[in-house]
Amino acid sequence: MDKVRIEEVQSTTKKQRIATHTHIKGLGLEASGRALPLAAGFVGQAEAREASGLVVDMIRQKKMAGRALLLAGPPGTGKTALALGIAQELGSKVPFCPMVGSEVYSSEVKKTEVLMENFRRAIGLRIKENKEVTELSPEEAESVTGGYGKSISHVAVGDVIYIEANSGAVKRVGRSDAFATEFDLEAEEYVPLPKGEDVTLHDLDAANARPQGGQDILSLMGQMMKPRKTEITDKLRQEINKVVNRYIDEGVAELVPGVLFIDEVHMLDMECFSYLNRALESSLSPIVIFATNRGFCNVRGTDMNCPHGIPVDLLDRLVIIRTQTYDVADMIKILALRANVEDLVIDDESLAYLGDIGLQASLRHAVQLLSPSSIMAKMNGRDNICKADIEEVKALYMDAKSSARLLQAQQEKYIS
Repeated sequence: MDKVRIEEVQSTTKKQRIATHTHIKGLGLEASGRALPLAAGFVGQAEAREASGLVVDMIRQKKMAGRALLLAGPPGTGKTALALGIAQELGSKVPFCPMVGSEVYSSEVKKTEVLMENFRRAIGLRIKENKEVTELSPEEAESVTGGYGKSISHVAVGDVIYIEANSGAVKRVGRSDAFATEFDLEAEEYVPLPKGEDVTLHDLDAANARPQGGQDILSLMGQMMKPRKTEITDKLRQEINKVVNRYIDEGVAELVPGVLFIDEVHMLDMECFSYLNRALESSLSPIVIFATNRGFCNVRGTDMNCPHGIPVDLLDRLVIIRTQTYDVADMIKILALRANVEDLVIDDESLAYLGDIGLQASLRHAVQLLSPSSIMAKMNGRDNICKADIEEVKALYMDAKSSARLLQAQQEKYIS
């Protein structure tokens, strides 16, 4: 009997933790840009998804740099899911930097510094590798370098070659793995294409701001101790911008404007908003997506009552996408999707009952009842969730609206 090494044994546990938006795989659009009723984990919100699809196309064509988008709608209508869908559509090569408005409030770093750091995280720099390709006659010749072997003088589509700088000799490395076919996999040697290196502007800032340290005892101790979070100076950023612009002008590098997603944007104050006004006009600016669930409210730290808690001058710069509340049918589809993602078995009657709960309370509350109902079903000796399990769990947990009504009725019993 053959022995199996421990490192060869594959774990059966899931590698990814199931999160709130694990089921979102994209925007679920047709090639024409029309939203499919149920696709890529999305249900409903057809107009918002189609508008987001146009934003994705503009980002790919580099026609939206320095502009901003606002996702506005009631809680639980898919604003964060839309932002994640945009990120999935753009792919891993476009930087996507998510943050929450409250992240700017730090005891160590200024608010504007936190915003600038995230701005520069969302801007990529792609270092190019220039390769020379020459059209040559289709023949194999003796090596011009005087060494052994043949030098290939014919370049076909799909070949990976390199050209020696001194002699100009063309050497064929192999066929690109992108052109591999099932008929000649064994006969050919397939090699990956050379790829450029992607970094963000913040990576460059951090690398140049990090002190190298000396060999004395104080420097060594400083390197071993965990450093405090410190600011990167504007002077350093300006120097890095000069180098980046020079690389871009010389064709050595290419700027990749990514996406900065700021959730709960109403948490920002007037200082942050005035800074955003200026930052959006910069030549090195990413696409900024804001999200908020507020209606008319005061701008944080002021008495100004503005739509979404955002000053009117900044609001005028934004393209606004509105998300709608879900109806019962859409809620049931979303609940079925979540049950499938969490590997839960639930019947149609239970889904309909959860849909009614979502309509009366909220979709989030209905989704949160799925996992406790599954545990309750197992305690009752079943693998599938039935309506009785949900009713039992519903009696144990209150939703926000029920809790508010209870507080209103028993106000005198609480400290106010």
